[in-house]
Amino acid sequence: MKERFLDNVLDGFYKNGYVEDDRLTNDKMHYIEFITTTTYIDKYLKQGDRILEVGAGTGAYSLHYANKGYQVDAIELVQANVDVMKSKIKDNMNINVIQGNALDLSMYADNTFDVTLVLGPLYHLFKYEEEKKAISEAIRVTKPNGKILIAFILFDLTMLTWGFQDKNIYENYGADKQVSLDFKPNNSEDLIFNMRYFDEVKDLMNKFDVKKMCYVATDGVGRVMRENINNMTKKEYKMFVDYHLSICEREDLIGYSGHILSIVEK
Repeated sequence: MKERFLDNVLDGFYKNGYVEDDRLTNDKMHYIEFITTTTYIDKYLKQGDRILEVGAGTGAYSLHYANKGYQVDAIELVQANVDVMKSKIKDNMNINVIQGNALDLSMYADNTFDVTLVLGPLYHLFKYEEEKKAISEAIRVTKPNGKILIAFILFDLTMLTWGFQDKNIYENYGADKQVSLDFKPNNSEDLIFNMRYFDEVKDLMNKFDVKKMCYVATDGVGRVMRENINNMTKKEYKMFVDYHLSICEREDLIGYSGHILSIVEK
């Protein structure tokens, strides 16, 4: 496959400063995304199931499930992330890790996996044809009645946190800036992350012939409450997570989550 401009941008991004390895575990707030995502994956997994993770990063989910005894295949675009993931593989794990692209899963046959995770690639795809290809490939390699979980980044929480809370909006607001004059994302490949609205995610997923299971707010408004959440006692944190899990499918709240999942069945 021809290398894209964004492939080089991403490679540099993950090599030069951004630490993917502890993103989900560096504090209580970020860990909510991991708890929520695994809670939903666990709903669909059965003993003996085979898992594919596309865009596996440094392996937080792939290694978690390989350690639980599942057969896991993981494909990741950035070689530095692949190297980190491979360094963490234990002898008891049945996991195969390769460097590759979400747009080309030709190394996997049709109807191979029971659960397919696409938890990062759609953060970095800006063209509809590429979005369509990545999602179609994930569906193709999943077995009939298998589940596909696809993650997206939403925009409004970024506005509240990165924008106003961290005061980045004032230098990044304008006709040719990251945020347009009508407060919409100026998505472009050199900015790396594609920010969306919930309705845009639903419109995209409605283009595919799959059964829609649910949408899930994986971290909710956690980033707005980061300091409060990180200072919670163990008892307080458990109650907050239980509350989050009780509301994370409510579509009237999903739009203000930082990350969401679209869960579908082939």
